[in-house]
Amino acid sequence: MFTDKRFHHYSLKSVPKDLLSGLIVGVIAIPLGMAFAIASGVKPEYGIYTTIVAGILISLFGGSKYQIGGPTGAFIPILFGIVMTYGYENLLIAGFMAGVILVLMGIFKLGSLIKYIPRPVTIGFTAGIAVTIFTGQIASFLGLEGIKKHEEFILNIKEIVVHLGSTNIFSILTALICLATIIITPKIAPKVPGPLIGLVVSTAAASLFYPGEVATIGTAYGQIPSTLPALHVPELNMDIILELIRPAFIIAMLGGIESLLSAVVADGMTGGRHNSNKELVGQGIANMITPLFGGIPATGAIARTATNIKNGAVSPLSGIFHGIVVLLVLIFFAPYASFIPLASMAPILMVVAWNMSEQKVFAHIFKTKSTDSLVLVVTFVLTVFVNLTVAVEVGLVMSAILFVKRMSDVMITAKALPNPQTNRAKVETGMVTDTHDCPQVSIFNIEGPLFFGAALTFEETIMNTINYRPKILLLRMGRVPFMDTTGEANLASIVRHFSKNGIVLISGINPQPESVLKKTGLYEVVGEQHFFAHTGEAIQYALKEINQNKCLGCKHFAFRECKKLSGTEAKEGSRQKLTATF
Repeated sequence: MFTDKRFHHYSLKSVPKDLLSGLIVGVIAIPLGMAFAIASGVKPEYGIYTTIVAGILISLFGGSKYQIGGPTGAFIPILFGIVMTYGYENLLIAGFMAGVILVLMGIFKLGSLIKYIPRPVTIGFTAGIAVTIFTGQIASFLGLEGIKKHEEFILNIKEIVVHLGSTNIFSILTALICLATIIITPKIAPKVPGPLIGLVVSTAAASLFYPGEVATIGTAYGQIPSTLPALHVPELNMDIILELIRPAFIIAMLGGIESLLSAVVADGMTGGRHNSNKELVGQGIANMITPLFGGIPATGAIARTATNIKNGAVSPLSGIFHGIVVLLVLIFFAPYASFIPLASMAPILMVVAWNMSEQKVFAHIFKTKSTDSLVLVVTFVLTVFVNLTVAVEVGLVMSAILFVKRMSDVMITAKALPNPQTNRAKVETGMVTDTHDCPQVSIFNIEGPLFFGAALTFEETIMNTINYRPKILLLRMGRVPFMDTTGEANLASIVRHFSKNGIVLISGINPQPESVLKKTGLYEVVGEQHFFAHTGEAIQYALKEINQNKCLGCKHFAFRECKKLSGTEAKEGSRQKLTATF
């Protein structure tokens, strides 16, 4: 283990720091693990098992030095939907399959691809998940009875409204005590875990002052075992795999996104650098093994990772210690968890939802009133009212389409001529008018990526702008950073059209577009001699190619000397002005 780069320069002096941070994070993780499990539709002990097994394995095999893994709030809507549709046993299988997918993603080095998911999409679905978690705890906060849980947001809200008559004042009081303790504790003792103190204080209040008046973990789920469950290997067959492949993929993608976001946050706090592909492998291993012990899917937890760093963690040992701490608490204190009121769990998750909602970032993006704000709102609304899968899919598609639109708008194809009023008669787009043009040499400035979103506009602009057949078509491509095969195809169409009666010259082409032209063979069609590093060289070549005895010298000619001169003088005048550019 200590050959791992994450342990470089590690010494025994660092162990106490990791032990302390692991102890603090472990204590924090206990109530969160139970709360996340209950909200996901499974027994509270399954969250504890996940915290122990996944927490240790993610720290052992991951690619981040400070990552704390375990059940997280982001998974709640997904896992609840899977449990409702497929059942708990199939959730374990889906989690195992998600682990396999994550390992494969890491092996094939796909970790860096997740960073390309647009921020409006991640903020949109994160805020949507936060709303789902928060509203999902209202029933427990109020102590409502007879509530039936649904996957659909609207149906859940309807259940709350219908059962408001069963509100339990003692549940509200218990929840308020816990909430107040969670809020006040960090202000009085910043390093003391507020959620744990909130549970203890509210549980004590309920037990001492109004025993039996509120539902508890014991009355709802029975007593929590004091040991890890025996290893259980689920039965797999092709039918089950095909049925669960979609939820497994959703778990893997969300887990990958969440874990890498957490690792990035850790890097920002410490100045370190995580290994994204190794992190995915570690997350995958953890999610493959955790279901064997009854645990639910896990990922990197941003809040707990940040707490780990703030409390002096030095290495992944802090994450391992955090899992061991939870295991010891399970062994020695599990029976006492049965007395925890369900109303005490509600404010813990509500605070988690508030903290993960990214309300400031959401408002910031929304205020831009841009295409990003549209993607943000659509992703958010679909996450809340439909589901996370549809929200992410639609958000990504919208982002891609809008990005293509923006890039196509950036693309500029404009006719240009030398400006005699500037130094060395610089070629500019604003010089061409109906009465000021050159019928022999057409010059176009092309700016922006020449790709499928802009290629047709590029071709149509050139073809529609020229209503005659010039002898020379000069394309200035120094500001075209990228070209795809669609752009190449449209350029080839232009080349074929003008090569019948003239010559196409290209100046300033960049390496990537040049490489595409060489691979497709268009470079040879245009001719190597017709590519120039600078526009001035291309213009000199163009002058040599023009039949100077037939120089038009007309009023439309762009170079003013041709209006005054004729014959040999006209030829020389046009040459001097043309070669003065660039």
